Amino acid sequence: MHISKKWGPVAMLGLAVVTGSALAKTTADQAARLGKDLTPVGAEKAASKDGLVPAWTPGTQHGKLSGEYAKDPAVEAEKPMFTITSANMDKYADYLSEGHKYLLKTFKDYKMNVYPSHRNVAWPDFIYKATAKNATSCTLEGTDDPDNCELGFPYPVPNNGAEVIWNHRLKWRGDNVVRNNDQMIVDANGHYQLAQLVEEVQFLYANKENPVPLKKGKGLFLYYLSKIMSPARSAGTMILVHESAGTGATGRSAWLYAPALKRIRRAPAVCCDNPYEGTDGQQFYDQVDMFNGVLERYSWKLLGKREMIVPYDNYKISRAKYDDLAHQNHLNQDLPRYEYHRVWVVEATLRPGQRHTYAKRVFYVDEDSWDIVMVDCYDAQGALFNFQEGMLTPQSNVLTVFTVPEIIYHFDSGRYFVTALQAQGRPNDYAAKFPQGYFTAQAVQQRATR
Repeated sequence: MHISKKWGPVAMLGLAVVTGSALAKTTADQAARLGKDLTPVGAEKAASKDGLVPAWTPGTQHGKLSGEYAKDPAVEAEKPMFTITSANMDKYADYLSEGHKYLLKTFKDYKMNVYPSHRNVAWPDFIYKATAKNATSCTLEGTDDPDNCELGFPYPVPNNGAEVIWNHRLKWRGDNVVRNNDQMIVDANGHYQLAQLVEEVQFLYANKENPVPLKKGKGLFLYYLSKIMSPARSAGTMILVHESAGTGATGRSAWLYAPALKRIRRAPAVCCDNPYEGTDGQQFYDQVDMFNGVLERYSWKLLGKREMIVPYDNYKISRAKYDDLAHQNHLNQDLPRYEYHRVWVVEATLRPGQRHTYAKRVFYVDEDSWDIVMVDCYDAQGALFNFQEGMLTPQSNVLTVFTVPEIIYHFDSGRYFVTALQAQGRPNDYAAKFPQGYFTAQAVQQRATR
C-alpha cells in the first residue's frame, strides 16, 4: 500500500498486531485527553496543520424520529471546490484509497467531486459519559471478546486495529430502528436488478433505556431480523440474528426462514464470506454495514491515522432515485460528495490456516464517527479484488451516523452492488418499539405462518 506523507504521528508508534491475549487498557493520562484535545469519543479536536481538515464543531439534535430523511440544506447548497479525474489524480494520490485510484485509472469518466469539509458529527451526552468510563475499564480479549464495556464507544483511544473495528460495530444508532434496505445489482452496462428488504433491529449494548454490558463470554449486543420483500423468487425469506461478541458457541446465532418450507431453522453459514441471501453473491455476510463479522480469521494491525478524501455528508445521494444512481461501470459520480477528513487505517491480514475470499483488507475509519467509510479488499495473489465505499451521512434526529448507501465494486466481473438504499422506500423509523420475545425463532415462525 502506498504510504502517504500525510500520515499523522500515531503511524510512527509501531502499533501492535492483535494477539490472543488481553491487551493493556488505556492509561488514565490518555483517557484524560477525552473532552480536552480529543473529542469525547477520541477524535482530534483541532484542525489539521494544513487546514484541509477543519476543527470539530459538533452539531445539535433536531428532527423527528420517524418520517424524515436526513438533510442539511446549508451543506447541500455548497458547490464542489474541485474535481478529481484520471487526468489530475496524481496530484491527489496521497489522499486517495487504492480503490478510488483503481476506479480513476480504469474508467476515464469516473470522477470525485470534492466539497468543503465539515466535522459536525455529534453523539448524545450519555454516550460521551459512558465512553469516558469505558476508556479505562474496557479491554479486548484476543480479537472478539470485549470485556467490561457498557453503552459507549469501548476504545476511544485505541491500542490496536481490532479495537478500532469494535468501535464501529458498537456505536450508538438509537435504541431501535426499522429501515427499508433496497439493493441493486448493476451490470457493466448500467442495467440493474432491484431487491427490497425490511430490517428490524433492537440494539442491546448501545441502548439508552436498558443498556446490556459486554463481559467476556456474555456478549449479546443486538437483535436483527430482515425480510426480503422482492424479487418474487426470494420474497418472504427471513434472517434472524442474535449478534454476539465472541466466536463459536458464544458468538453469533442465526436462523433462516424459507417460505417454501414454511419453517425456520438454524443457519450456521451466516458468517464471513458466505453470500448474504438474495444478493447473487455480491455481498458477503461480513460486508453488511461495511464490516460486521467475527475478527478471528485475521490479524489486525493499526497503521495509524491519515488525512484522506472520503465520502462524507452525503445527504443528496441518500435521497437520490435509483435510476439516477445506476451508471455504466460505476455509480453516477455526479451524486457523491467527498471531503478531506482524518481516518484511522487498519490492515487485516488472513491468519495462517484460515480461509476467506479476501486475503487482506485495508479499512479506512472516520475519526469522528468510528464509521468504516472505505475498504480495499485483496485476493490471495495480492491483487485489488473488490472495493467497498460507504456514503457517510449524519442522522441528526438521533445523533448518529450511517453509510447510506454502500457500494461494493467487483473488479473481476465489472458489476457493482449497492445496498442500504432508502429513497424509494421509507425513512428510518427510530421510534419503533418491539415487544418482549419479538426476536425469537418461535415468534418469527408464528408471525410468518399466520
